[in-house]
Amino acid sequence: MIGLGIVVAAGLGGTAYRMRESAPQPVSVAAAPALPDNLPLPPEMPRLADGPDYDRCLALLRDDPDEAMRFAQAWDATGGGDGARHCIALALLGLGEPDRAADRLERLGAASRAGSLARAAVFGQASQAWMMAGDPNRAFAAVTIALTLAPQDVELLVDRSVVLASMQRYRESIEDLDSALALEPERAEAWVLRAAALRHLERVDQAFVAVERALALTPDNPEALLERGILRQLRGDATGARNDWQRAIQLAPDSMAADLAAQNIQLNELGPQRR
Repeated sequence: MIGLGIVVAAGLGGTAYRMRESAPQPVSVAAAPALPDNLPLPPEMPRLADGPDYDRCLALLRDDPDEAMRFAQAWDATGGGDGARHCIALALLGLGEPDRAADRLERLGAASRAGSLARAAVFGQASQAWMMAGDPNRAFAAVTIALTLAPQDVELLVDRSVVLASMQRYRESIEDLDSALALEPERAEAWVLRAAALRHLERVDQAFVAVERALALTPDNPEALLERGILRQLRGDATGARNDWQRAIQLAPDSMAADLAAQNIQLNELGPQRR
């Protein structure tokens, strides 16, 4: 599972997802990212396998997905089982084939004899891979299966909220976020996502309350500052918006949040006639 700001290398690199605009906005501002970039590496517990071969294969994914694939295929040929098949699927992600990886992960999750939590994690990874492949419908199906196996998994609820937001199903996205926050009320990431979804529904005041909650929990959260800046701009507070965006850039200059904040500042400098 993934959370805001998590970036991992090689085998599980991917695309960050932005919530799409669903209604006209009074100003043109770049959208806050709905979810950060990548899948987890190595997979969080519970795992599908144990032992040195599994650990070695997962370690190879970080720096050399080609070698990870060769190792996993050789291991699979000698009876590597679920661990080898899992590593093959993750290596496909690192090799830029998320659709093939997602399909393999789905089949592995369905066929594995591992416990429900481990299988849920695999279906969750399949969902993320489908998002990387640009297929939110299949991503939604996969994460929904994951949630039937682990209905109170906060990570999965947050992931599905992002999938729903990418489909402009913002009300349903908020429902999943509310479920996640009922289980983990101090999860700042979920409050940021809730703020963005509410903004897309033009419920700006409620969105502001949500993003302020995120910043109360994590004052130096770049994504929350980006989102609050957008909301301040929508409220007519251009100075406050710029301050938030500059702070996001200062805190995480190489992040997507910083890139979007810089775009927003540039749009403001162009003036109303260019918005």
